[in-house]
Parts: sequence; structure tokens; C-alpha cells
Amino acid sequence: MLVLHKKTLLSIGNISLPDFPLLLAPMEDVSDPPFRALCKKHGADLMYTEFVSSEGLIRDAAKSIQKLDIYEKERPVGIQIFGANLESMLRAVEIVEATNPDIIDINFGCPVKKVVCKGAGAGILKDIPLMVKLTKEMVRHTKLPVTIKTRLGWDNDSIKIVEVAERLQDVGAAAISIHGRTRAQMYKGEADWTKISDVKNNSRMKIPVFANGDINTPEKARMIRDQYGLDGAMIGRATIGNPWFFNEVKLYLKDKTIATTPSIKDRVEAARSHLKMAIDWKGETLGVLETRRHYTNYFKGIPYFKKYRTKMVTSDFSHDVFAVFDEVHDKFKDLVCL
Repeated sequence: MLVLHKKTLLSIGNISLPDFPLLLAPMEDVSDPPFRALCKKHGADLMYTEFVSSEGLIRDAAKSIQKLDIYEKERPVGIQIFGANLESMLRAVEIVEATNPDIIDINFGCPVKKVVCKGAGAGILKDIPLMVKLTKEMVRHTKLPVTIKTRLGWDNDSIKIVEVAERLQDVGAAAISIHGRTRAQMYKGEADWTKISDVKNNSRMKIPVFANGDINTPEKARMIRDQYGLDGAMIGRATIGNPWFFNEVKLYLKDKTIATTPSIKDRVEAARSHLKMAIDWKGETLGVLETRRHYTNYFKGIPYFKKYRTKMVTSDFSHDVFAVFDEVHDKFKDLVCL
């Protein structure tokens, strides 16, 4: 049964959120500080970092430690960690807490084989008692609110998300975000929001329940709110190279207004700002390399753009990429984007 959304102010611990907040999903090599800054600027209400390995943190692995970088301008922000060993997860909580995030999030949903084969991420969906125990002990180990990101279940034969979500709430989880697929589905098929709504409709659930998966249009976000009665939307892939998506959704949620497509000037400025912040944070080489994935979407819909995109994703030096941005602006500045 679907339920209409009831307008209310939400909170996670002492963090106040607006009615139906929009959350930036934790995405590996995407949800880094430069991208989070752009999403915050364009309407995201709550940010989550890339997921961080608990084992990497306790080994002081450079890449894991760097993912703990957060900045005041992006608050509220949660740091997401994953793992399956209780001792390692508790030590990781101590390390994360020292960096002063607003939230600690546990990843019980990543379907990637290298994570799952260690019993972490969605792998823990095979061991619900361990999932509950890890959550309980982590809640006891920190003063920060602990939130959960998970999936419906391991496969269609083991979906017990209503029961699981209630048990996680009962040991102290402050909110839960649910991707509407099983681990077996990976990212195939369609997300099942009905089963997420079943969690929200459980009369014993008191914490916020956020939907994740396939929320790639403002219309779908409104459905999540109005038809499925969920508390908010965690948005991932639809935002890559498209930080404007958050404000587009908010505009549509308000009165079904369709946002104007970002101009060429807006797109170039966003891409330029993104690359500059990435270089400042990661250095020239990684900054140039890891920003490439966003360019296709930044300039989506521009005709005869292939040669410019090729230059952007094959140039190894930032000054060359910036030069392409200038070229694009001059070439297409009068184009009306649809």
C-alpha cells in the first residue's frame, strides 16, 4: 500500500533538515570535496563522502585518510565507512570521529565484488545478526548520529527489509537510506520503491527513511515524496556532471515547474570550478584524470560536441582542458540548450 507524504521537519540527531531533504549519495571517486561543494551550491541538503574502508583507515592508507577531508561550507556532511570486522569498524569510528563530521554512515549496500567477498557492503546482508551487532556497537562507540545505507536484501528470496530496518532502528540507527534493488540485481532492472515504502509504513518506524535508486528525474523525486510517502531522496548517478539536478528537483517539488536548462556559460563555469577545486585538492595529475567522468554530462545535449569532449578527456594537463572550456564557451555561447 502506498501512502501520501506527510509534510514534516526532519532531524538526524541534532541536525535539522527541511521537509523532504535531498541527499548526495556516497559514490566512489565521485562524491569528493570538489563535487560536494558544487552540489551544495546547487541545492543538496545533506552530503555523504565516498565510502571509506575501515581496514584502510586503521592501516593509515593514504587514499582512505584523504577521503576524511571535509569542509565547513559543505555541512551537514556524513562520512561513510564499510567493513565487516567489529574491532576494525570501532577503531575506524574513533578515527572518523576525530575529523568532526556531522554523521557517521555505515555502508551495508555496496554490491561490488571486491567489497562483498570480504563480507562487507551488501555482503553483510547474508548475515543480518552481524549487521545489527555492528550497528549497535558503533552507535554505542560514538556520540555522533549513525545512519545506514543498505539494499532490499541479498536476492529476491531473502528480502526482509522491513524487519531489518526496524531492528537497526531499535539498536540506535538515526536514519536509513535504502537502495531499491537487491545485491543480486547490482544496478540492473528497476528499483522497487514499493518495498522501501513498506519500511516507512511500518508503524514502529520512527526514524527517517530515504529512498535511493533510479531517482533520475524531478518527476520521479516527486513520486517518491507524494505517492510513496518517503522522507527524502538520496540521489547518486543523476548528479554526475549535473550538480544542478538538486535545485531542478526542488523547483519541481514546489509547484511542478520545469527548470531552465543550464546555459553554456553555466556549464563552462561549473566544469572550470570543478577542475580547479579538484586540482587544489588532489594535485594536477589526479585532478585532471578524475574530473573527466563528469564532462559528458556537463555538456550533454550540445550538437557536434564530440571533438571537444575528446580533447577534454584525453588532455593530460589542466591548461589544455581550460583552453578547451574557453573554446567551447566562445563556440556555443549563443546556443539555446534544450
